Amino acid sequence: MEATEAAEDFAGRLGVDVVEGRKPGTVVLTVTGELDHDTAAPLKEALVRHAHARRIVVDCSGLRFCDSTGLNVLLRARLRMLDGGGRLDLAGLRAPVNRMFEITGARAVFRVYEDSAAALADTSTTGGAAEGSPATDGSRAAEGS
Repeated sequence: MEATEAAEDFAGRLGVDVVEGRKPGTVVLTVTGELDHDTAAPLKEALVRHAHARRIVVDCSGLRFCDSTGLNVLLRARLRMLDGGGRLDLAGLRAPVNRMFEITGARAVFRVYEDSAAALADTSTTGGAAEGSPATDGSRAAEGS
């Protein structure tokens, strides 16, 4: 049975749904709305609360906007996960959010999958970005640290 929880902030501007994955140690955070300075707290709290997981997949398919605060929340969570022997992956980056990740170079350090199903189907255990990770634009994710 899957455990779920949800958080919503600022009259629906950001939603974070948490689902314990079928594979032990995997958590899927589905983020919807706008991730910015004013709305980042629920995602930050969910990432900290589930930092014990071996793997967190952040499903961004419902994310319409992400600013530098949101990017920093994800980058810091990724480093915490790597330090603890886990990993944080992204799925479903839509065009505006994907573009921000590309411009900043942050896309190269994450494994980015077309959707959460593709992310969950990947059973490799290494952290960070790697060749062979399905990317949202159909290309392969870049090798990065």
